Amino acid sequence: MISTRPPEHRSHEELIRTNRGFYESLWSGARLVGPERFNTWPLVRELAAKSARRLEVAPGLRPRLPLDGTCFVDLSHAALLQLRRRGANAVHGLIGALPCADNSFDLVCALDILEHVVDDDSAFAELARVSAPGANVLVSVPLHPEAWTAFDEFVGHCRRYEPQQIVARLAQHGFVIEHSAIYGMQPKSSRLLDLGQSYLTHHRERAMWWYNRVLMPIGLRFQKTLKWRDGLSDTEGVDEVVLRCRFLPSSARSTADCRSATRRR
Repeated sequence: MISTRPPEHRSHEELIRTNRGFYESLWSGARLVGPERFNTWPLVRELAAKSARRLEVAPGLRPRLPLDGTCFVDLSHAALLQLRRRGANAVHGLIGALPCADNSFDLVCALDILEHVVDDDSAFAELARVSAPGANVLVSVPLHPEAWTAFDEFVGHCRRYEPQQIVARLAQHGFVIEHSAIYGMQPKSSRLLDLGQSYLTHHRERAMWWYNRVLMPIGLRFQKTLKWRDGLSDTEGVDEVVLRCRFLPSSARSTADCRSATRRR
């Protein structure tokens, strides 16, 4: 698979269409996988026990937070329908305009979503708006623009982040990275990704069946235990990271003050 640079020309509307088309089809033929099946569960279980007010953005049918007591916001009607059937509080919405009140959550989860948004500044701002001071926030992002492939574009990605870029973007909005871990299930074989993209393009229904009934269960079975490191760990050769952050609004003001002072010199 040929590596290219992320497409800066894609509009918000185009990305919405791409993501809605791909994920509505994916979730329409999928079964909900409970959060306890994922390698994020040991940490999530600990954090959720201390957080009565919880939000997960864009979980699809792979939620990481407990179904009971969590507010889920997603674009996919197919995903929302199954979440509700399992008794979850699930509402339609986008990360750039969350249908939630200010300062209303103590635990916020936004995995595999920021790379899908053209205006990620609005996404970070919305996560900050709905987070209570001191809230725990979990985010994941793909790294290294030079690792971009056609598959990124096919599944609706807008970007990959430079490691220091994601640190700066989070700090700008008051999020301090406390711990990080290597994350994700993407195969390293470019030939396998090429084959997957070809099947999804020309035999979508059959490809979705194989993904949901065979590949996803295999991926779950062979997940590696997350190894948490302080701050942002070494990211060389790392495709994706999950970040455990703390929302400290004062840190955003401090960052802004530092930038302002630098400009005045």
